[in-house]
Amino acid sequence: MKNILQWTLFGALWCSMSAWAVPQQSHVEIRTLITAFVHEQTLNLPGQVTITVNEIDRRVSLPACPALEAFLPPGGQLLGNSTVGVRCIANMKQWTLFVPVHIKVSANLLIANSPLQQGHVLRAEDIGTQKSELAQTGVLTDPLQAIGKVLKYSVGARQVLKQDMLRAPYAVKQGQTVQIQIEKQGFKIHADGQALSNAAEGQTVQVKTSSGQVVSGVVQPDGAVSIRP
Repeated sequence: MKNILQWTLFGALWCSMSAWAVPQQSHVEIRTLITAFVHEQTLNLPGQVTITVNEIDRRVSLPACPALEAFLPPGGQLLGNSTVGVRCIANMKQWTLFVPVHIKVSANLLIANSPLQQGHVLRAEDIGTQKSELAQTGVLTDPLQAIGKVLKYSVGARQVLKQDMLRAPYAVKQGQTVQIQIEKQGFKIHADGQALSNAAEGQTVQVKTSSGQVVSGVVQPDGAVSIRP
């Protein structure tokens, strides 16, 4: 009985030591991978980017992995408070860990210098800048992104300008007579038609031909509508 007890205690101790001896994944390595991943993914963001990766709870114990991969969870964005996933893609050691991160972007945001009305075509003198933290995507930081664009609705003085506030100027307007260009087998056919809606360069517009047929084509820089059968 005494021998059985001794062997039981020895077995338990051996199992405990074996588990303890299994190499554990370095938290430092995980956080370094996340920092590199976020840095690479935010290279095209304007301004100064500061990345803070949260400490990983010391109680989190994962087997060491020879093949780690960082990824952004579905629906996530690398701006403000976010989460980055790290997974082990090695056979027999697969695991996934999610780590909170904070991405701070300080940039010169575009603002309206004065109140501007809907339909106004932005000029250089209409636009100023304001040093601030980028809190959402779609905020404009380069004047070239705004000059020549048309306001979809009125904005107030010092209001931050965003992409969804602007549209490209219409190259074709509803009811306008436009030239239809039909490309077929290496040659072009030209005809006149009437635009049925407003459209900017590169957008698709429907045009009514002189015969009453309605066709769709892409608006060209000169206002012509190109149709490829």
